[in-house]
Amino acid sequence: MLIFRGLHPSVAQPVALTIGNFDGVHLGHQAMLKQLREAAQSRGLPTAVIVFEPHPREFFTPQQAPARLTSMREKLELFAALGVGRVHVCRFNSRFAHMSATDFIHVLHKEVAAKFVLIGDDFRFGSGRSGDFALMEKIGAQHGFTVQAMHSVLHDGVRISSTAVRVALAEGKMDVAQRYLGRPYSISGRVEHGDGLGKRLGFPTANIQLKHNRPLLSGIFVVRVQGDDMPPMQGVASLGVRPTVRQDGKPVLEVHVFDFAREVYNKHMRLDFLHKLRDEEKYPDVETLTRQIALDVQNAKQWFEQHD
Repeated sequence: MLIFRGLHPSVAQPVALTIGNFDGVHLGHQAMLKQLREAAQSRGLPTAVIVFEPHPREFFTPQQAPARLTSMREKLELFAALGVGRVHVCRFNSRFAHMSATDFIHVLHKEVAAKFVLIGDDFRFGSGRSGDFALMEKIGAQHGFTVQAMHSVLHDGVRISSTAVRVALAEGKMDVAQRYLGRPYSISGRVEHGDGLGKRLGFPTANIQLKHNRPLLSGIFVVRVQGDDMPPMQGVASLGVRPTVRQDGKPVLEVHVFDFAREVYNKHMRLDFLHKLRDEEKYPDVETLTRQIALDVQNAKQWFEQHD
């Protein structure tokens, strides 16, 4: 998969294109990419995707913007797995925010060489969100490219969206989030040095770097762990502010991997969140916390016995 920064001319080859934020790359996004691949194949074109960084809502209202389901790295990895041929990561800044809808369509034609464009039926673009499907279809015809709309994907009557996934995660419904995503919700990051408390308590943990300070979920979870040069392994993870031992309120993600003793600092790990055991709690002392961790490990192992 080729990755380009921006919408400047990179290759002359025409493409079948789709555009969006694709946060989470959920089943709705996957259906769109499948439809894009089919359209590209029928036309003998490679596939291309335009994504924005930062998310437009993070640019306009950073304090109110929703937390991300996927980092850019995770999103690109998912695109590659789904067979996307080319990704343009477009920096969303003031200049881009003020681009007219007509100019944006001209960019798709001149800079990206779009011959087929697939967009969501509710997709809006251009300054003031003035552009819609009808406008792109009209101007696209003038430039010689076809525009097609993709309708929403439903699951049990619910429109699959990034918002629906966020709600499921916030409610601790890992199974619902997994159904909407088509895979377990995951967080990946580099293993950092922690304070060593888990090791002192008899439950050594790997601290995973969080890309954002507003995780979508919190609590204690059954997880499957994958990483550099290691097979999938079972574990239990804590994601939260650790109120028993910390006062700064900064979220921390740490995982205890069962029967594992390798050095993993600076390695990249991915945690698949399979089931929520409980909410985070504050305990009167470290001894009580240690007993609860032992119980969490026992409950996580029992969950794997019943579900693996």
